[in-house]
Amino acid sequence: MGEDASPLSDDFDALKEGTRVQTQLTGKPFNYEFAPATDYYLKAHLFGDIFARDNLTYADRELVTVSALSGLQGVEPQLKAHIAGARNMGVTEEQLQGIVVALAANGLLDEAGRLAALLDTEWPQGKPNDAYAQYFVGQSYLQPYFGGVANVTFEPRCRNNWHVHHGAVQVLICVSGKGWYQEWGKPAVSLTPGTVIAIPEGVKHWHGAAADSWMQHLAIHTQEQPGATNEWLEPVSAEQYISL
Repeated sequence: MGEDASPLSDDFDALKEGTRVQTQLTGKPFNYEFAPATDYYLKAHLFGDIFARDNLTYADRELVTVSALSGLQGVEPQLKAHIAGARNMGVTEEQLQGIVVALAANGLLDEAGRLAALLDTEWPQGKPNDAYAQYFVGQSYLQPYFGGVANVTFEPRCRNNWHVHHGAVQVLICVSGKGWYQEWGKPAVSLTPGTVIAIPEGVKHWHGAAADSWMQHLAIHTQEQPGATNEWLEPVSAEQYISL
């Protein structure tokens, strides 16, 4: 774990150890002189007695905390603080991204979007999406994950053709950059990190990057029926795209 002190040892100083851990987690020392009892409780009990236990590493504790807070509404400041704390404790960007993917793969789409909106980190670009290049204007890239989740990266102005998902609902979760989603006959919707779009089965639509930005989104198929297919249609014309 890299932590020498143990609450089981006779010479364990919970206040001293808790102060060290709290400073490492937050990146700066805290001194609540206006509330000394609370200051002591946080340092000695929360960060000393609890954090110092060796059943989880500091990084694992923050992974669990970030995962739990992602499932709650109205705690964005705490979630943002613990994302920073996770990084201070050695959690990698790939591990934080893995929480988003795991939430999405298990159907917790709003929770995945909530975390994606706060990460502000670089996602892997993946390999050129050559298998579907004929259905795109511009260059796209594909990074598959577990659970049928895929990260699609669009270069600026890149977009896929109008298309329809038959026998499945597709969900998009924007994780970085700016882009567009549009259904046939409706105004385009802006995609920014955290935006979650559920595309009904049988609806004609397209999605892609903004003219001045790369864009990445996770794509997941849900409510998939046997024999589900994608029907690729005409490209989004330059006139249609520029009009956005």
